[in-house]
Amino acid sequence: MIRGALFILGLLTTLAACASENPGARRSPATPSSTAHPYVGMWVTADGRIRQELLPNGRYEEERDGRKRAYTGRYTVTGTHIDYADDLGFTATGDVRDGVLYHEHLVLYRER
Repeated sequence: MIRGALFILGLLTTLAACASENPGARRSPATPSSTAHPYVGMWVTADGRIRQELLPNGRYEEERDGRKRAYTGRYTVTGTHIDYADDLGFTATGDVRDGVLYHEHLVLYRER
């Protein structure tokens, strides 16, 4: 019982110390940067059948043969490499070279 009381006292002391470091501050979930990554925007295959939009909030939406939001998910950018995680659990990768997005077997160009 004494051990439990000491544990709780230690926990309360730690919480109080953390709160006093920045009183009144609230922790909020991480939010995307207000500065959009240069790859944000619409990418399209040469024939226009596949359109992939990289959104500034780290999400993407892909249209295939006119079917809006055929694939959706999140993406992360590391240098010129893009990792995709589809909402259905599939993963894929892409790389931007000379202004062209090579996404698995697709070649996509920036829509201007």
